[in-house]
Amino acid sequence: MAWSTRQLAELAGTSLRTVRHYHEVGLLPEPERRANGYKQYGVGHLARLLRVKRLAELGFSLDRIAGMADGEEHPAQALRDLDAELAATIERLQGVREELAVILADSVPADLPPGLAPAVAVAKYRESDRAFAVIMGRVLSPEAIDRYREVLEEYYGEPDATGFDSLPEDADEATRVRVAELLAPQLKQLKENHPGVSELRDDTPDGRELAASAVIAALRDLYNPAQLDVLIRAERINGAEG
Repeated sequence: MAWSTRQLAELAGTSLRTVRHYHEVGLLPEPERRANGYKQYGVGHLARLLRVKRLAELGFSLDRIAGMADGEEHPAQALRDLDAELAATIERLQGVREELAVILADSVPADLPPGLAPAVAVAKYRESDRAFAVIMGRVLSPEAIDRYREVLEEYYGEPDATGFDSLPEDADEATRVRVAELLAPQLKQLKENHPGVSELRDDTPDGRELAASAVIAALRDLYNPAQLDVLIRAERINGAEG
């Protein structure tokens, strides 16, 4: 018995496109052709196609299927490996569902990591603050993220008494000095209350260096020149006081 490509695909419950793709990647051997040039598939092709289709449905990649021999040998180790991968995927997806539950229940920003999202109330945060929090959620160490969340809750729990948030980029010298003097003790207190809050992640060879460059770039892009100047002045005040 010989079938055309369309008939083979129909018998296997798949598509012509899939059959052709399996030919292209070497998972299904090319059949002989009739005198008229049309392909003619046999039982061996159907059995092979059904096997590949079944393994793909189980979750095996096509590359892995290509490395699995045909025949009666039971691929026990390959199945155990796949089961472990699926278990890890299920665990990850369950974690994602838990995060989604928090986001939906508390109406917190979806673009922040779970360690920071509950602390960021949309009504309180400017877009620049949220963008900075998104970046910090990536570059801080896991331990520092918890401390940073505490800082966010503490800082945004009270009205800005320093004038930093509303400081215009053309603020004059006297205004900058005044805001820096008000901001300096607040920054000092935050660091004392939350040591290690600025610890950067180092999970790659260039981790800390890249993380630091991201923080600097974010500050420059998200805050105006007067605010950056005030931050530098406040740090100098604290440094001079030791």
